Amino acid sequence: MKFRALLLAFCFVSVATFAQDKVKYSKEEIKKMEMYLFNEGFNTPSPKKTSTVILKDGTTHKGFCSKIDTKKGQIFEVAIKDSISKKSTTFNADQIDEMYVYPSNAEKYAKVAKYMGNIRNFGTKSLNKNTTNERIHFVNQTVSLKNKKDDKEFLMQVINPGFDDIISVYYDPRAKETTGFSVMGSPQLGGGVIKSYYVKKGNKVMWLHKDDFEDNYDFLFGDNAEFMKKYPKKSVEWDYFSFLVSEYTQMTNG
Repeated sequence: MKFRALLLAFCFVSVATFAQDKVKYSKEEIKKMEMYLFNEGFNTPSPKKTSTVILKDGTTHKGFCSKIDTKKGQIFEVAIKDSISKKSTTFNADQIDEMYVYPSNAEKYAKVAKYMGNIRNFGTKSLNKNTTNERIHFVNQTVSLKNKKDDKEFLMQVINPGFDDIISVYYDPRAKETTGFSVMGSPQLGGGVIKSYYVKKGNKVMWLHKDDFEDNYDFLFGDNAEFMKKYPKKSVEWDYFSFLVSEYTQMTNG
């Protein structure tokens, strides 16, 4: 009898604990959480618009971006051609503090075509972010590519400007997307969710893949008890990541 009573009590506590870990969201809340709040990631700077490179020593260089060299998609070398002298100067990433460039029109057209090819995008993403005329901001970060390589300095695109003061999210040019399906060339249904980013919190920069999201949830958000109660990791999905970073930042900053 005592054993049964203990077992019953254990089951009750387990169920109660599980219930506390799960939060049921309304359809409206889920729709809000599925909105993609990050900026679009770009790979190709416009060679016709002025780029700005700010070096670690404080000097600024402006000109047309004539060449970039990358490793796993991340920039480690940039060549800037002076608009007047036409002289090209090459800078390594370890010399650069930050960089501002404009995306090429060709890549923007490709982004629009991709956007139109997935029905899910219409309800979760802003088309304007694919056609932006604003400068793209890159910053110097020391990172291990895919958490496997030796640490090295790269220029990485910040894709959450405006809510990057606690958690900074950087574009992963080699990121894959979840798959959907289409019928006879029709727009794709489902899929299209980006599977990985580079993320910085404190002094730690890591490659975050959707499969590792739950394991890193406490590191990212665990220092805000109110947030963890409202968005426990057992109740949220990787699809909500941009919303969660934004919400965590707002709740932490008050």
